[in-house]
Amino acid sequence: MKGKSLSNKNLTFMAIIIPITVLFFMFNTLPLIIGAFYSLTNYRGYGSYDFVGIRNYIDLFEDSRVGGSYLFTFKYAIVGTVLVNVISLILAMALNSKIYAKSALRGLYFIPNILGGLIVGYIFSFIFTYILPAVGEALNIGFLKNSILASANTAWIGVLIVGVWQAVAMNTIIYISGLQTIPLDIYEAGMIDGVNWWQRFRKLTLPMLIPFVSINLVLSTKNLLMVFDQIMSLTKGGPAQSTESISYLIYKNGMDGGQFGFQSANAVLFFIVIVTISVIQLSLTGRKEQQL
Repeated sequence: MKGKSLSNKNLTFMAIIIPITVLFFMFNTLPLIIGAFYSLTNYRGYGSYDFVGIRNYIDLFEDSRVGGSYLFTFKYAIVGTVLVNVISLILAMALNSKIYAKSALRGLYFIPNILGGLIVGYIFSFIFTYILPAVGEALNIGFLKNSILASANTAWIGVLIVGVWQAVAMNTIIYISGLQTIPLDIYEAGMIDGVNWWQRFRKLTLPMLIPFVSINLVLSTKNLLMVFDQIMSLTKGGPAQSTESISYLIYKNGMDGGQFGFQSANAVLFFIVIVTISVIQLSLTGRKEQQL
């Protein structure tokens, strides 16, 4: 009976794991392998192709448009990661405290994460293009009279606002989970020692949240580096390619521009960059955890 029970468990385990593994391979690993293959060719997305070796990878470092997309994406991701984690931590501490209608507020703030990126982007595009300029004209506020998306200097701020607004919800949930794992005894001991609110946060709360900070840093950085929906719905890479992210450039020129092989190389390089950044973040935060 015992052997039969183990056998049934193994069959159940295999019945669950095998379909998931096959689907993961088909929709994740296989496209990555195919993309890596095409990155070594001059394939345009149709017709025949020739192998060009690593020429596409060499050309990536000589293409000013690719360089500009990397600069914009890194600027967007760095600023966005800081803002998302600061705002998320503040919201998490507020929602974890004893406030009125806490459960309702927890539901409301999560709404942006439920909505699709394209839907949110189109809504904000209407706000930035029509509503805010109308308010600026009515109240004679100079910087609001023109759409923030119309200027190459400010369009990225509009994209950043939308990206951060959507990303905050998930990070806040992770921080709330972390805050609820902190024993209340620690705070009671701190109160006895006479610590103020800042000392309580810096010396008690933050050290205990380091594992959750590590998770949020990796997730938020990865998601912001891969920004696409907001670009597609708000600016389409403009004006003057000032908000052209790496993901959007890969999609646009790879699908429509006849650069499938070249942009496949860009995608492989981008994948390596994201993995490298994630490993560095985990390594740094892991060292911090060991010191505590």
